[in-house]
Amino acid sequence: MPLSSHRDFEAALAFAASSTEHTMDRLLPHSLGNGGDIDESRVFEAMRYSSLGGGKRLRAFFVLAGATLFKVGALPALRTASAIEFVHAYSLIHDDLPAMDDDDLRRGKPSCHKQFDEATAILAGDALQALAFEVLAHEDTHGDAAVRAHLVSDLAKAAGAQGMVGGQMLDLLAETRPDLSIGAITRLQRLKTGALISFSCTAGAILGKASDAPRAALSAYAHDLGLAFQIADDLLDIEGTAAELGKTPGKDATAGKATFVSILGLERARAQANLLARQAAAHLEPFGEAAGLLKQAANFVVARRA
Repeated sequence: MPLSSHRDFEAALAFAASSTEHTMDRLLPHSLGNGGDIDESRVFEAMRYSSLGGGKRLRAFFVLAGATLFKVGALPALRTASAIEFVHAYSLIHDDLPAMDDDDLRRGKPSCHKQFDEATAILAGDALQALAFEVLAHEDTHGDAAVRAHLVSDLAKAAGAQGMVGGQMLDLLAETRPDLSIGAITRLQRLKTGALISFSCTAGAILGKASDAPRAALSAYAHDLGLAFQIADDLLDIEGTAAELGKTPGKDATAGKATFVSILGLERARAQANLLARQAAAHLEPFGEAAGLLKQAANFVVARRA
């Protein structure tokens, strides 16, 4: 059943999550069970613990929803969705480490370094990142090597020093800079959160060998959506509970970190998130009704409670 057959966003999101989870389960390594004195099973277990059985799979949803716009087959779309979820899982493992955000809770259960140990968590994150690129580079992801190279290149940029990793560096520096301007915070979040969301939203166009115009529309959608997503995250960090979020709330305020909410205030931040969500949806007008699920996703991003 294709994602486009679901008109209701919540049903489509659940379908995308379950389909991607199944694909991730097949792609992840299993315990060797070879009877030897020692093997790599511990890191395999940590990889599976941290990437399966939790999360909304929003990034996977964006890949699958975008892929439907260009008639991309299920296997290429699901493999690409799995790759982005592996990178996301790796980023969360490392983000929770004592040297980073130092959080003991993730998706309602102990963080990877608490369930295993710090060294295993680092290795599991490293391995998940490597697996993502292995998946994208495989011919099952696309028969055209140029398309596979394009996916690998774009994800590398989104995940690297000029994307997510650079944003995380800025985020760590922001803990000592409560006076950051709204422009600096916007740039930080475009890198830390927005870069992976942008790849997720445009990956379907790459798989479908789309022309520049639809890719530009999806990129603009992702730009506004990513900022709306982060403002909603900042609001949830203030208003949400550990039970709702599956992680420790209030850490940004405790650390004295500058955020959209600390600068704009609750109401202005909420209004800005809603404005960005409307702008994101407007970028999809060239696709007509085919982009209905992506338009609904923009509303979901700012209305969610977790």
